[in-house]
Amino acid sequence: MSETRLENQKELWGHPVGLYILFFTEMWERFSYYGMRAILVLYITGKVIDENPGMGWTDLEALKLYGWYTMLVYVASIPGGIIADRILGQKKAVLWGGVILVAGHSILAITQDWAFFTGLGLIIAGVGMLKPNISTMVGGLYVPGDERRDKGFTIFYIGINVGAFLSSLLVGYVGENIGWHYGFGLAGIGMALGLVVYLYGQKYLTHVGNFLGSKENPENEAFNKPLTNIEIDRMKVMFLSFLIIIVFWGAFEQAGGLMNLYAEDKTNRMLGGFEVPASWFQSLNAGFIITLGTLVAGFWYRWKMKGREASSLFKMAIGVIIMGWGFLFMRFASQQFEATGSSAMYWLVLAYLFHTIGELCASPVALSFITKLAPVKYMAFMMGAYFAATGIGNKVAGLLGESAQSLGETTIFTGIAVFCTIVGILVIALLGPLKRLTHGAEDIVLEDTH
Repeated sequence: MSETRLENQKELWGHPVGLYILFFTEMWERFSYYGMRAILVLYITGKVIDENPGMGWTDLEALKLYGWYTMLVYVASIPGGIIADRILGQKKAVLWGGVILVAGHSILAITQDWAFFTGLGLIIAGVGMLKPNISTMVGGLYVPGDERRDKGFTIFYIGINVGAFLSSLLVGYVGENIGWHYGFGLAGIGMALGLVVYLYGQKYLTHVGNFLGSKENPENEAFNKPLTNIEIDRMKVMFLSFLIIIVFWGAFEQAGGLMNLYAEDKTNRMLGGFEVPASWFQSLNAGFIITLGTLVAGFWYRWKMKGREASSLFKMAIGVIIMGWGFLFMRFASQQFEATGSSAMYWLVLAYLFHTIGELCASPVALSFITKLAPVKYMAFMMGAYFAATGIGNKVAGLLGESAQSLGETTIFTGIAVFCTIVGILVIALLGPLKRLTHGAEDIVLEDTH
């Protein structure tokens, strides 16, 4: 066994079997989350008196709730990470998160207002327990220096997007055409399958996710040692990188809110004699990730081999810029709607294509980045802080969606494109000082190729 591999781990296709257990667990968890997200604002804004009745809220009210909900889902990752670090360990936190999520999605299937808000609350708590800790467990499958870590995160990221792709199509169709609450129930079935997979795979996860604070744990010494100055500086770099994450997701998460409503109300969705469900556009991002993931990874590998800048922060900055450019297509769509009363579907497709390329540059890299930089004793907490930054970005997305109701969509789409470009350029300009804060750990910390 190589010194850069954990002993006694059964492997499959060159990776620990535990990776595939976490892959399928996360795939079904994301199936439930993105399936519910695909129909959430559509259900909230649906007419009360209808064949498929919704809640009858206005677009502004729906976007406000969407912003708060998606923010809290990810901000809950901070207490979820603390509970894992200090009380349960990551493995048990993921288990309890899965149980809470099954309960939350199941309650959403009940056609009562109390059930709707109770279900959302349980989903917030469940994602907070599961999301940061399962990502941290992926990193824990590999020892420091294992060259397979970044590839492992890429495989894990594909699992996320397989779940998101399938759910947008299946849950979206069921919700829009059969019944919103049947769609919510289908999302719950997906989460139950993920929990079953996780319980079955415990024997492959014995080396990862254990509570480090236990006196019997051999890693207890690392848990109790104070942080070194180098570790503190690296945490500073991570917190600074979270500002990029907030900007990125503040723009990207227009997908479930403003762009979802735009697809429903202002896009000509007729394809032949078939009207494409608005929720199906949510599958484009995941579909593009599955098909383009290896191409983007290959590009960055060749870029690095030519001796060019290929650090994580550089990729994240480029990702913000490219994703922002996707909103130029939404600007064109909005202008077309203002001129003709309808906009073509291809504008949405092009926007999601650019958003996806930007995401592939930024998001998988950021996950691996955190597991490499974070001190062992704060690993789950820092992953939680990363997802909390994502949550703040989601709230920003909701606020931008609300602003579109008064400022107009053309103004908002243009503003997002310009601001993302400026932020990306500023990050690239500051790469030198940020790298120095890693104290020469570039090869270990920043130069990953996902």
